[in-house]
Amino acid sequence: MLQPLRDLGFDILARNHAMAILTQDFPQELGRITEALAGFRIPLAEVIGGGGGEARFTQRLRRTLTEAGWPKHVFHVQTIVDGIEREGISHEIDHVCTAGAGTLALEIEWNNKDPFFDRDLENFQRLHAQSAVSVGLVVTRGSTMQAAFAQRIEARLRADGVTDEAGLARYGIDERTGAQRRAVARMTAAGAAFPEAFTRTFVASKFGQATTHWAKLLARVERGVGNPCPLLLLGLPATLLTD
Repeated sequence: MLQPLRDLGFDILARNHAMAILTQDFPQELGRITEALAGFRIPLAEVIGGGGGEARFTQRLRRTLTEAGWPKHVFHVQTIVDGIEREGISHEIDHVCTAGAGTLALEIEWNNKDPFFDRDLENFQRLHAQSAVSVGLVVTRGSTMQAAFAQRIEARLRADGVTDEAGLARYGIDERTGAQRRAVARMTAAGAAFPEAFTRTFVASKFGQATTHWAKLLARVERGVGNPCPLLLLGLPATLLTD
């Protein structure tokens, strides 16, 4: 059922019998996720122009999932002894789908600090232990997308004829820190073209190794974070980047 995603180059990893559960008990729900992700595209101009807050393309994906029956949900877990609440904790999940066979929980980690993976996986673990979640899903930047950023962004800047800071205004970038400007200025003074200098600085600061991407997620799962919750991990491929 995930073949459309495989054809696009998605990184896919299922743990703890997640695929058996999804294909047998949640075929329609899995089909909706597959359809939403297969149709998802990320314009490079929005990647370059993304500032603070959630990116526009992530907002579009969230709307698509919500309309497909995967809204945001807050789980409230309480421990009560002799009628007295001893402990209460809440877990907010990006997207949750409740079906006859159980409940699926999905987190989108486009570009956060990588410890957010620990939070997500540990939340899935606790909710699964309470029989509140059948499978946990995580969507993040895939390995090919992570590797493609430098080449694709620089090529886009060159194609758009961007040769200086003023040219970035076409992407909605109207303010940058002094440190960012100085870093680019040092590279251009050393002979680098502006698209190369900007891209190297931009990718390193925005999509560095300490952010959420496939390799960081894989490392945590291989250490057993989230066990024994069934998990389906999906990495967005470079094929989703559009000009």
